[in-house]
Amino acid sequence: MRHVFLVNPVSGKADASLTLVPRIVEACAAAGVDYEIALTEYPGHGAKLARHWASSGEPVRLYACGGDGTFNEVLRGAMGWANAAVGCVPCGSGNDFIRNYGTAEQFLNLDAQLNGSEQAIDLMETSAGLCASICAAGLDAQVAYGIPKFRRLPFCGGSMAYKLSIVQNVCGPLGHRLAIQMDDEQMEEDCLMVAICNGCCYGGGFCAAPQASLQDGLLDVIVVRKVSRLRIARVVSLYKTGAHLKNGQVVPELADVILYRQARQVRLNCLDGQPIVATVDGECAPRQELSARVLPLAGRILLPRGVAARQPAASAAAAR
Repeated sequence: MRHVFLVNPVSGKADASLTLVPRIVEACAAAGVDYEIALTEYPGHGAKLARHWASSGEPVRLYACGGDGTFNEVLRGAMGWANAAVGCVPCGSGNDFIRNYGTAEQFLNLDAQLNGSEQAIDLMETSAGLCASICAAGLDAQVAYGIPKFRRLPFCGGSMAYKLSIVQNVCGPLGHRLAIQMDDEQMEEDCLMVAICNGCCYGGGFCAAPQASLQDGLLDVIVVRKVSRLRIARVVSLYKTGAHLKNGQVVPELADVILYRQARQVRLNCLDGQPIVATVDGECAPRQELSARVLPLAGRILLPRGVAARQPAASAAAAR
């Protein structure tokens, strides 16, 4: 068994390779395992490197050392190779995928990583590429898309850039008229945002789908209708913590605002002529349409020793 650590040096606030690589060397030497370390050099390089080792045919464990984007790349490169499994060593700014299972501290424990176990999970095939956790469109994605612009301003760090992007987007035009198809159900809605969820969290901890399972063959779909600016703060505060859903149902306070469904295929189309900003595992871009379908148990991941899958609070399928 070969252990390959793919380190993204530009993920997160600091160069992870400076502190992480020495720890990898120490942990692998103590464990006596066959290992290699490679630094990614450009977008997409993680997928290329992962494909190289996965295609060798020998059993290999590929550790994506970076954020959700790095993890996504390595998953793409390893997909389809039964001999390869992908681990996540969180060094990014969001690290949302690991929230389905545990904490950053658990996944940064390299000894536990080297003694971890493999697990099959669902993935999403979207019109914007493979997705492990959540693809979303609307206000939340617009805010994330606007952050880099503010980061270029003097003395404007991550927190300040985030707040300025919120102000700009909340004060600007809100909502999109969308045609939404979820399996055989079709509707048109004026939407603030829509999240298509394989996992529970995105956007640095927004718990859009607190009951999502990565192994049920279903996508949890959260549709947030357009609301007044006076109501946005309350809606978003409940949505952020996962309090908008309880026992597979939308809480009464938000019953007029949020729709919750489970589906195997979802398609969004803009009807107002304006592209909507969409995010797929943290990567944002404007789009006229967004589609997604579940790929049951198509991914193979690694869980550190002592970490188990988070159990959904209730089955939404049973509640419908």
